[in-house]
Amino acid sequence: MTKTFIETFNLKKTYKHLDRNITLFNNLNIKINHGELVALVGPSGSGKSSLLHLLALLDEPTNGEIKINKMNTKKFKSEKKDKIRQENISIIFQDNNLLTDFTALENVMIPLLIKGENKQNAYIKAKKILKSVKILDRSSHFPNELSGGEQQRVAIARALVAETSLILADEPTGNLDYKTSKEIFNYFLKLKKLKKTIIFATHNRELANRADYKLLISDGDIKRINASK
Repeated sequence: MTKTFIETFNLKKTYKHLDRNITLFNNLNIKINHGELVALVGPSGSGKSSLLHLLALLDEPTNGEIKINKMNTKKFKSEKKDKIRQENISIIFQDNNLLTDFTALENVMIPLLIKGENKQNAYIKAKKILKSVKILDRSSHFPNELSGGEQQRVAIARALVAETSLILADEPTGNLDYKTSKEIFNYFLKLKKLKKTIIFATHNRELANRADYKLLISDGDIKRINASK
């Protein structure tokens, strides 16, 4: 297995806003290895979420290339990107993105069913992961019947159940209390031991300092900073 899992080359992202262009970052070069737990930090609006969306192949860079597991994704069509996400990438969105017409349990089962898992196995795995994030007692509830923190735990369970090699998380503990945040992060540490690669954007200094290292995005540049554990 090659050591490098994610690599970007001269990555640039520019948005058009009203009558001008806004460049979030320019010539961004990062290299992340298999099994690393990386905290993405920086001020609001610096581009943390945008970078995660690029790495998740949900958005296109203005310039530059992204390699995932040695695959250059630049010329991949939508179908190929969908397949890579389905097989390799789990995403924890800041706004949860739960399907409102499905219960918490059904939301967590969906990634497994899409991958072809039979319904009974998907049901068992979904219940197990819901229990691990302490939301099993709300498994039959719909998203609008859950608090913000409960919805976030379901979203985390949905991302973790697929057992992908890459987990991208945008403020995964933002709506959670201190105790639950630590429990979720401890789950990330368990996944790291299984050689999963985890990149999470956060404003939580304590959790960021428990990562292997931090990537600070500021003024269109990125800098690696050792975590102060």
